Amino acid sequence: MPSRSSASFSSPLPPLDTRYQVETPEGIDLHLRPAGLVPRALAFAIDLAIRGLILALMFIVLGLLGQFGMGLGTILLFLVTWWYMVLFEVLNQGRSPGKQMLGLRVVHDDGTPIGWAASLTRNLLRFVDILPFGYTLGIISCLNHPAFKRLGDIAAGTLVVYRDAPLSKPQLADAEPLPAPFPLSLGEQRAILGFAERGGQLSAARRAELAALLAEPLQVPAEQAEPRLNGIARGLLGSAL
Repeated sequence: MPSRSSASFSSPLPPLDTRYQVETPEGIDLHLRPAGLVPRALAFAIDLAIRGLILALMFIVLGLLGQFGMGLGTILLFLVTWWYMVLFEVLNQGRSPGKQMLGLRVVHDDGTPIGWAASLTRNLLRFVDILPFGYTLGIISCLNHPAFKRLGDIAAGTLVVYRDAPLSKPQLADAEPLPAPFPLSLGEQRAILGFAERGGQLSAARRAELAALLAEPLQVPAEQAEPRLNGIARGLLGSAL
């Protein structure tokens, strides 16, 4: 077995500054991606349009019932205005229709699903965020908070984040699984797997260049670098593929 070369792989890049890291009671670190002002505003606009459509249809139907219909419509107006967001957030994993379309969700600051008390607090305090007009205070708060929180989120201890995309099985080039020539660190394994997974997106010249760089510390001949690296990647994943 060849000895380990003194050359090392590049260390993984640190998380982006906008990442929000929390630690669960089990000691697991979660990296959440807070949503900024623009996607939040777009999601709210979609929800506002949906609520407007619901209320318009509702008043057209209830208008046929005369005074009773108008009285019932006033009650339903209150319920749709204040409970639309709360019901979707609590019963749909923190996602109103607008947030679901934009890939967003609301969670507690510790990453746990939002509950009734927190959802009611953040939505009832919208009347503060809209002051003095057009969500001025809410916009100022979002732009000045490191996690893009409006005042309702600060009071409720909530966070609007991007939903993580479901994990997909990596697509590797066809190769016979091979063992690594020596025990690899976690960073080295990630570098090899990253090369194998993205190989199909690179030109032949770029693949050869990267393969030669990765193969040097493995003491693999340059002409055999690409197939050997693909084989080692297959071997690292084993039966997971």
